[in-house]
Parts: sequence; C-alpha cells; structure tokens
Amino acid sequence: MKLLASLLITAALAASAVSVYAQEAVPKAVAAKPDMAKGEASYTAVCAACHGADGNSGTPANPKLAQQHPEYLIKQLQEFKSGKRANAVMSGMAATLSGDDMKNIAYWLSSKTAKPGFAKDKELVALGERIYRGGIADRQIAACAGCHSPNGAGIPAQYPRMSGQHADYTVAQLTGFRDGIRKNALQMTQVAAKLNDREIKAVSDYIAGLR
Repeated sequence: MKLLASLLITAALAASAVSVYAQEAVPKAVAAKPDMAKGEASYTAVCAACHGADGNSGTPANPKLAQQHPEYLIKQLQEFKSGKRANAVMSGMAATLSGDDMKNIAYWLSSKTAKPGFAKDKELVALGERIYRGGIADRQIAACAGCHSPNGAGIPAQYPRMSGQHADYTVAQLTGFRDGIRKNALQMTQVAAKLNDREIKAVSDYIAGLR
C-alpha cells in the first residue's frame, strides 16, 4: 500500500509539473500595434471637422488632441461610447468606432505635435500660476502640477497632457466636474468642487500658456 501511495503521489506531482510547463510554454498574445494609416483615415473621416486636421483644434470650445497620451484618449472614447462620460456629440461619434479604431486614432494623434497656446488675462494668470504650481493649502486644494507636471505634459497612462489647451475648454471641463455634469474622474471632481468661478478661469488661462 505504501508503494502504491508513493507512486500515486509521484504521478500527481508529475502531472502538475506538466500542467505548469504547458501553461508557461503557451506564448502570451501580443497586442497588435496601432495602424497609423488607418488611424489617420478614421480621424479624418470622423474627428477632423471639430478637432483640426492634425489634432490642433482652432475652436476654443473643442479640445486640442495632438500629442495627447494615447491611453487617455482611448479611455475617453470608451467612456463616451459607454455613456460614462456624457456628451451628445461625442457619444454619437464614439458609437461608430471599434476598439481598434480608437487605438489607431489615439496613437496617430499622439504622434502629432501640439501647437502652443497662450494666456489672455494678465490679471488672472498670476493667480492661476499659484493654484497650478502650489494649490491652495488652507482649503486643501492640491497643486495641478502634482499630477499634470510643472509644464503641463501630464504623466503617460495616468494623467492627461494639459499644456496649451484652450482655456474655454478647460473652464468647461472644470466647471462640469464641479457641478456634477462630468463624472468620469473622481479625483478631478473632488478638486474642482473646491474651486470658484474666478479660480477656474485663472488656472485655465494659465494652463493655456504652459509650454
């Protein structure tokens, strides 16, 4: 009996080893690389009318998308499509895009160079700089630079690039976060909830001039 038990245990261990080896031997699926040509074609057909031929929107209400981190763009398109981020125009546009379309567009846009913007309100830009770089300590408002970096370049796959973004667009997004209209970033909702209209305008103007 002892010999039989020993043989059974040995066989079980051998089977387990084969199973583990088989799992390790199976090559992991490699994510397909984005197709830049298809990205440009899809972007031109669906997005360029509002966001510019190269992702540099000329309309202050529409964001510049050139040089944005692709992970961020993909996330936003997915959330427009799912309804997590509400926008009637963008939801309709995103509904026509497949996952591959989103990836191809996002990586194509990330390869484009963003055109610099500029601040317009000299009286407010100093306040905007203080908020962006240092936050407002007595109201527990974190500095924007902590997540979006000192020059507004953001952190790939975590926080979006903000440098040179249209002030009008940034004002609309911060106001939307504060007022509960835009709900797809809890951290931004918590920060914006503490800002008044003047502070939102100031920091948005400062961001527009970041390079």
